[in-house]
Amino acid sequence: MKNIETHIQKDKEILDDPTISPQMRRHTEEELADLEAYAKRHPGDDHDPTSLELFCDANPEALECRIYED
Repeated sequence: MKNIETHIQKDKEILDDPTISPQMRRHTEEELADLEAYAKRHPGDDHDPTSLELFCDANPEALECRIYED
Protein backbone atom coordinates (compact mmCIF):
# COMPACT_ATOMS: atom_id res chain seq x y z
CA MET A 1 0.00 0.00 0.00
CA LYS A 2 1.06 3.57 -0.49
CA ASN A 3 0.46 4.64 3.10
CA ILE A 4 -1.29 3.63 6.28
CA GLU A 5 -4.51 5.51 5.46
CA THR A 6 -4.82 3.62 2.16
CA HIS A 7 -4.28 0.33 3.98
CA ILE A 8 -6.92 1.20 6.59
CA GLN A 9 -9.40 2.15 3.87
CA LYS A 10 -8.73 -1.10 1.97
CA ASP A 11 -9.31 -3.16 5.13
CA LYS A 12 -12.62 -1.36 5.72
CA GLU A 13 -13.68 -2.13 2.15
CA ILE A 14 -12.85 -5.81 2.69
CA LEU A 15 -14.93 -5.87 5.87
CA ASP A 16 -17.89 -4.32 4.02
CA ASP A 17 -17.98 -7.35 1.70
CA PRO A 18 -20.47 -9.86 3.13
CA THR A 19 -19.02 -12.73 1.08
CA ILE A 20 -15.57 -12.91 2.71
CA SER A 21 -14.71 -15.99 4.74
CA PRO A 22 -14.83 -15.90 8.54
CA GLN A 23 -11.05 -16.41 8.67
CA MET A 24 -10.44 -13.47 6.33
CA ARG A 25 -12.84 -11.30 8.33
CA ARG A 26 -11.09 -12.16 11.62
CA HIS A 27 -7.64 -11.48 10.13
CA THR A 28 -8.75 -8.19 8.59
CA GLU A 29 -10.44 -7.03 11.79
CA GLU A 30 -7.29 -7.71 13.80
CA GLU A 31 -5.08 -6.03 11.21
CA LEU A 32 -7.38 -3.00 11.07
CA ALA A 33 -7.33 -2.64 14.86
CA ASP A 34 -3.51 -2.82 14.85
CA LEU A 35 -3.23 -0.29 12.01
CA GLU A 36 -5.59 2.17 13.70
CA ALA A 37 -3.71 1.85 17.01
CA TYR A 38 -0.39 2.39 15.21
CA ALA A 39 -1.77 5.47 13.43
CA LYS A 40 -2.91 6.94 16.76
CA ARG A 41 0.49 6.35 18.40
CA HIS A 42 2.43 7.72 15.42
CA PRO A 43 0.39 10.65 14.07
CA GLY A 44 3.20 12.11 11.94
CA ASP A 45 4.18 8.80 10.34
CA ASP A 46 2.11 7.87 7.30
CA HIS A 47 4.13 4.93 5.91
CA ASP A 48 2.40 1.54 5.73
CA PRO A 49 3.97 -0.49 8.57
CA THR A 50 4.87 -4.13 8.14
CA SER A 51 3.32 -6.79 10.33
CA LEU A 52 6.58 -6.93 12.31
CA GLU A 53 6.45 -3.17 12.91
CA LEU A 54 2.86 -3.48 14.12
CA PHE A 55 3.77 -6.37 16.40
CA CYS A 56 6.81 -4.60 17.86
CA ASP A 57 4.89 -1.37 18.36
CA ALA A 58 2.35 -3.27 20.46
CA ASN A 59 4.92 -5.58 22.11
CA PRO A 60 8.24 -3.75 22.43
CA GLU A 61 9.49 -6.19 25.08
CA ALA A 62 9.21 -9.24 22.78
CA LEU A 63 12.41 -11.03 21.84
CA GLU A 64 11.71 -10.47 18.13
CA CYS A 65 11.75 -6.71 18.73
CA ARG A 66 15.08 -6.34 20.50
CA ILE A 67 17.56 -4.00 18.91
CA TYR A 68 21.23 -4.50 19.56
CA GLU A 69 23.66 -1.65 19.06
CA ASP A 70 27.42 -2.07 18.70
